[in-house]
Amino acid sequence: MKNTILITGASSGIGAATAKLFWSKGWNVIATMRNPENETELTNSDTLLLTRLDVLDPDSINKAVNAGIQKFGKIDVLVNNAGYGAYGILEAFSREQIIRQFNTNVIGLLDVTKALLPHFRENKSGTIVNISSIGGKMTFPLGALYHGTKFAVEGISESLNYEVEQFGGKVKIVEPGAIATDFATRSMDFSNDESLADYQPIVGKILAGMPVFFADASPAAVVADVIYQAATDGTDQLRYTAGEDAKVIIENRRLVDDKTFADGMKKQFGL
Repeated sequence: MKNTILITGASSGIGAATAKLFWSKGWNVIATMRNPENETELTNSDTLLLTRLDVLDPDSINKAVNAGIQKFGKIDVLVNNAGYGAYGILEAFSREQIIRQFNTNVIGLLDVTKALLPHFRENKSGTIVNISSIGGKMTFPLGALYHGTKFAVEGISESLNYEVEQFGGKVKIVEPGAIATDFATRSMDFSNDESLADYQPIVGKILAGMPVFFADASPAAVVADVIYQAATDGTDQLRYTAGEDAKVIIENRRLVDDKTFADGMKKQFGL
């Protein structure tokens, strides 16, 4: 019997690359997204189910999970990939924007995971791969909301692993660095208020410096390869970095104290 994977946010970037990789490896793939009717590269087949799942809509989550189980009989791996980045000065964000960031990156992840846990528990197996970021281990300026969600994903994943081990499940965390996806465009929500003059110097420098950070970004396929490793290596390894820059940045963060790292970040952006 073929293994089956359910992926959220599979319309582009990391999610799309992961769906294509697992399908090419002979897996059944449940590729979920908010608007599957707009999908042009992935198509329904005997081994691929293209279906709607919006992490902000619990009903769509349950329908997608049930449709996947009905079609393939069993789901072996969940990849919580859907998300986006809210960057900017905190004072410029509305409460609605703050809630949307945490609902998408954290509450949505929890809702999808909870929808799969009974199925995994029934089968005494199941691997949950949560897509975090180097932004779950360190921070860039103006990323209080985004980094807050990714730090949350790290803590949720690490603690949840103790629970799912009780029935034979596993949690894996994948931490990409700069990836050549639409994160810096469609998947980033930047907020500023030019009337808040005190913040404008840092806003200008961060906006100028971000393209430099993404200049040598790895392709999404790099993350897909790491997700495949995490899902199939059979080990108890919890965290996986994706991209050479991720390895360097996370190791550097581990080795230095808070002030030294912050000073280096300020220097990088000319703050």
